[in-house]
Amino acid sequence: MNGIRARAEQLAVFLRDEQPDIVCLQEIKAAPSQVPVLLIDPGEYWSKWHGGVGGYSGVALLVRKSLAPAEPSWQHPTFDHETRMVTAVIGPVTVASVYVPNGGKDFDAKMQFLEALRLYADAMRAAAMPLVLCGDINVARADIDVHPKERKPNAYGQMPVERHSFTRLLEAGLADVQRTLHPSQEDLFTWWAPWRNMRQRNIGWRIDYVLASEGLAARARSCQVFRETGTSDHAPLMADFDL
Repeated sequence: MNGIRARAEQLAVFLRDEQPDIVCLQEIKAAPSQVPVLLIDPGEYWSKWHGGVGGYSGVALLVRKSLAPAEPSWQHPTFDHETRMVTAVIGPVTVASVYVPNGGKDFDAKMQFLEALRLYADAMRAAAMPLVLCGDINVARADIDVHPKERKPNAYGQMPVERHSFTRLLEAGLADVQRTLHPSQEDLFTWWAPWRNMRQRNIGWRIDYVLASEGLAARARSCQVFRETGTSDHAPLMADFDL
């Protein structure tokens, strides 16, 4: 969102037009007193926002009531110290909205979060609990996920050690839904620097993902970026599963 206060109306329009069953939001950037009504009582959705650290970070989950007649069980993993993750249990599936640190201010914290996320996914796999991780992972998985003009091996989000952590996360039983459906497409970007018309020119990075347990990922029908939607530096990413 890059600030829910500035983009609550855009989110409302997206919900109306696209009718998603589950919505994962990152970078709410709002203190409790600043969270808009849309996240407190969004009508057709159950809602859980997780924020309040001085208007920094923050995530949220919306679940359509027709999908979950009773309010889902919401949880926050113990390793989340900066309001960066909230999960909902919907039937047999756990859905998580995740916002991994960028790394520019505290790279060690980013790597620790990625490792904790891997352990979390591994534990879910060991318990045979299907998982979908959605959100801003802040790592471009490979060179194909960065426009050639933006490839910088020493940049945060492209470093080999970060990509190795991403690979280990996938090895915990998750599949990158968008890349599985489009294995060689080179323009699947979700984030663009907010200058020089980078978004309009599609000179960006793919750092937002839908990662799903392999059984769920095999039932994905599409996973698309809405590049023309909204004014954040990120675009919505939506996956459709045949369940």
